[in-house]
Amino acid sequence: MCLHGTPCRWCSGDDGRVDSRTVYVGHRSPPGSDTHIVQKFCSNRIVSSKYTLWNFLPKNLFEQFRRIANFYFLIIFLVQVIVDTPTSPVTSGLPLFFVITVTAVKQGYEDWLRHKADKEVNESTVYVVENKKLVEKECQVIKVGDIVQVTEDLVFPCDLILLSTSREEGVCYVTTASLDGESNHKTYYAVSDTMKLSTDEEVGAVNATIECEQPQSDLYKFVGRMHIYGDTHEPVARSLGPENLLLKGATLKNTKKIYGVAVYTGMETKMALNYQGKSQKRSVVEKSINSFLLVYLFLLLSKAVVCTTLKYVWQTKFFLDEVWYNRPVKKDTNQFLHMFTDFLSFMVLFNFIIPVSMYVTVEMQKFFGSFFISWDEEMYDEKIQEGALVNTSDLNEELGQVEYVFTDKTGTLTENNMEFIECCIDGYRYSHKDPFTEVDGFCSTDGPITKLYGRAEKEREELFLRALCLCHTVEINEEDQPDRPTKNDNCRTYISSSPDEIALVKGAEKYGFSFIGRENNYLKIQNRSNETEWYQLLHILNFDPVRRRMSVIVKMQSGSIVLICKGADSSIIPRVKQDHVEEIKRHVECNALDGYRTLCVAYRELEQDEYNVMDSQLNEAKLALHERDRKMSEVYDTIETDMQLIGATAVEDKLQEQAAETIEALHEAGIKVWVLTGDKMETAKSTCYASRLFRNDTELLELTTKTTGDVDRKEERLHELLREFHKTLMQGITNHRQGSRKSWMSVKEYGLIIDGSTLSLILNPEDDRQSTQHRMLFLQICQKCTAVLCCRMAPLQKAQIVRMVKNTKGRPITLSVGDGANDVSMILEAHVGIGIKGKEGRQAARNSDYAILKFKHLRKLILVHGHLFYVRIAHLVQYFFYKNLCFILPQFLYQFFCGFSQQPLYDAAYLTMYNICFTSLPILAYSLLEQRTSIERLSTEFKLYKNISNNALLQWKPFLYWTSLGLYEGLVFFFGAYSVIRNSALGDNGQVFGNWTFGTLIFTILVFTVTVKLALDTRYWTWLNHLVIWGSLAFYVFFSFFWGGIIWPFIKQQRMYFVFAHMLTSVSVWLTIILLIFVSLLPDILVTVFKNSREAQHQKVQKDSVSSRSSARPLLLRTFSDESNVV
Repeated sequence: MCLHGTPCRWCSGDDGRVDSRTVYVGHRSPPGSDTHIVQKFCSNRIVSSKYTLWNFLPKNLFEQFRRIANFYFLIIFLVQVIVDTPTSPVTSGLPLFFVITVTAVKQGYEDWLRHKADKEVNESTVYVVENKKLVEKECQVIKVGDIVQVTEDLVFPCDLILLSTSREEGVCYVTTASLDGESNHKTYYAVSDTMKLSTDEEVGAVNATIECEQPQSDLYKFVGRMHIYGDTHEPVARSLGPENLLLKGATLKNTKKIYGVAVYTGMETKMALNYQGKSQKRSVVEKSINSFLLVYLFLLLSKAVVCTTLKYVWQTKFFLDEVWYNRPVKKDTNQFLHMFTDFLSFMVLFNFIIPVSMYVTVEMQKFFGSFFISWDEEMYDEKIQEGALVNTSDLNEELGQVEYVFTDKTGTLTENNMEFIECCIDGYRYSHKDPFTEVDGFCSTDGPITKLYGRAEKEREELFLRALCLCHTVEINEEDQPDRPTKNDNCRTYISSSPDEIALVKGAEKYGFSFIGRENNYLKIQNRSNETEWYQLLHILNFDPVRRRMSVIVKMQSGSIVLICKGADSSIIPRVKQDHVEEIKRHVECNALDGYRTLCVAYRELEQDEYNVMDSQLNEAKLALHERDRKMSEVYDTIETDMQLIGATAVEDKLQEQAAETIEALHEAGIKVWVLTGDKMETAKSTCYASRLFRNDTELLELTTKTTGDVDRKEERLHELLREFHKTLMQGITNHRQGSRKSWMSVKEYGLIIDGSTLSLILNPEDDRQSTQHRMLFLQICQKCTAVLCCRMAPLQKAQIVRMVKNTKGRPITLSVGDGANDVSMILEAHVGIGIKGKEGRQAARNSDYAILKFKHLRKLILVHGHLFYVRIAHLVQYFFYKNLCFILPQFLYQFFCGFSQQPLYDAAYLTMYNICFTSLPILAYSLLEQRTSIERLSTEFKLYKNISNNALLQWKPFLYWTSLGLYEGLVFFFGAYSVIRNSALGDNGQVFGNWTFGTLIFTILVFTVTVKLALDTRYWTWLNHLVIWGSLAFYVFFSFFWGGIIWPFIKQQRMYFVFAHMLTSVSVWLTIILLIFVSLLPDILVTVFKNSREAQHQKVQKDSVSSRSSARPLLLRTFSDESNVV
């Protein structure tokens, strides 16, 4: 069985050999070899569970005791068991047992669900071809090399190489929604030599071997080759790529059946490798808790040291230690051992100052609190019937501390819903308006940018439109209208992984050229005369983000061979002849300024001999097992040269609803927004203006290839620009400070634009000595700009930008948001990763901490949910430390009055249940439901987010305030109760109160005070708050009567018998409880009243200043207007 997370070494087959494996199809030996070495591969049994029945207890306990607080309380418990301590081991053992049990039950239940799911998958039925017959088996017994049959709408049981399908063209359609979230149909291709095999006998007779790479997690990468043995001993080699690999978890669609050979099974499938855990992110609250824990640990040690020291000082005084009615006590010979055990005893006595139950409460608060995000109706999309998704609840409060937001552009700020706008052919502009009222769908009055009227030659027009219909990876989805012919426009539905390609194909369709499908490696086009044209598809040079282009090689009906290429202008224009380049380039720049996405289209006619060389180079690179991507890229570079530019296209990607308002809200909240995109600068800049990232009065600073100049002195020019921009920004800040008294003056805003190549110079300069200086200047410039645009960014550069900001001084909290696979790296790098369930698949959503439907939902997620989560958990943490200090301080003071004899002040039952029962539920309910500021106000007054920035509520100042409050209240509890007991308060029967009554009185005041304080802090009351607050107090009273009202047979000393009931018979006790609760809470009440009055006064001043500013502005505007008219 494979362990969870990584494949077994003894299952991995070739791990000890090389980085490839050989698979024998159907377990048949190749001709010429009688036997072959049977390799051991992982079984197809899926194990996603973490525990087994036998290792659950030891493994879970080991993991839980790795947490410092749990391990600390385990040590305390062992000390209580071994050493003669003043308190029972139950007092620390029971809370620890409760914490460990709750966590173990939660983790055990989750693992049981995983076991249940694994069993369902492993025992599902599959069909395997054995001895040319179809055999029914369980999924878990599939072996590498088995030939598996899968029918329509079933899930692939392992990773399969597609041998044949029920479709004549040898293709099948698959949905990979469970892997990457993409619900559209993807096309996969059978190996050409086996695609015609349609029966079990034919498939079972295949004699072939597959060489492929070892398992790796990349869903979109696969390298292999297949050797097919025929009548001769010389095998035929065929290359295998990701288009031939059917992944486990994907579903077969629109295809009756397929046959495939298993290459990766079980925990070695790409799906299993992708579900391994991501790196653990820790929130800033956890770090604050650890810091506060160290302070309280220091207080605990200090108390233990002080009490141990004073105990032995006490014992040096004979008449204090040896009372007259006792016999003299024999002194210990081993004084140091006795002192050490006393020290441990005091540690045990005061150990409740460390709030172990706080960790459980925090976990529960995060877990239950995450449901509020999922349940938010404003973040729910009716169209797709989905809402926000929480992938991890550990970072809820981190949403309230965000300082930088890094966002993608396409599909995140924009809709990723492409619409064809216009095109340019040989410098002539064609703008589509209404194809039914214009000749051939072109607007004859729309001239090119460089000419007023005219149009390109008809041959060039048709060549351009044919290029749009041929150079793509679009497929026709026939499932929607199966009864109608595909050529009918009403039923034709295009599917593709890129919305741009669909927009271009639809754009060509508007102008009379329609793509009507593929058939047996032929592309079919319907021209303006409604004639069908056939083009043989020879090769596809796939798109990749490095080349930023794609190409096809097709054979025309005339027999000529043509290379057609489309891509970004920066990757196409350097590779074409310079005919009409300047005119088309100006058209592209004009479209980019309008905010359109642009692509250039080029072609090249190939001679037969020239194509033969290319064909051999491509086939050789495709068959390579090692460094196939590099070799393919080198061949692509040699092929895609010396082309002729035909024209360019402009596609509009509209801004998402409320994207601009969301960015404005984030700016107002003090959050800096950076846009990281792969688009060209002009397009991205236009989007930034439309989304109000840049304002009209924003001064833009550019660090691009245009501003850095020549290649020879790029680094020198870059250094000059960095110094110049830094000086400009520093002068702007100085001028603003000097004029800050004039409140009506607007602050000068600066924006920065940088491209990928310039960023590479900053991060990876040729001279390492300049690296630190460049990076420091660049960071200082970025931090002083209100917005930053990074264009032409590769995915890795996006992650580098996030990492650079994240590691700056002060460690600001970063958030990345994106919708595509190219955004995954920056999502994983940021403190908080947000994925948008977009049209580029669900890779970003799968790898994120939170997934949302639209960019506008980010506003509520951060400024409302994030604000509430942070305020709630900050109060929870401070409250836990405060109430435990109130709890233990009287115990410490009591030692000064009992000769440091380690006499406990509270009964063992109270010690045990204080954090578990009496005070736990009120703070949990508070941390889930409290709204100190209403949601309506948080949704409109975005500046409130600044009040909690920089971890404001968990800094040392509020921590010291809560600690001082705890010290004060602890002193009031002890000395207030002491003054009553000291005055010989008597019950009705004349009985004097004893030490257990004294402790019970203090404990009663303590429980009521800390609970009433939480009630005073509550601003948003619900029935649940009332239930847990008043219910906890009622439970304490009931428990005290119950615990002291029965003689328990299993307890030797009935020291609490009737103590609580007897205590309440005294009127002075009632008055003391009420008075001390009021005196304890009085300072906090006064501070709260003072803060509220100051806040109300501040709001009034703000309103007055706004009204006076609004009345003054018309006069100022009129004065400036008049002055400008005079000039």
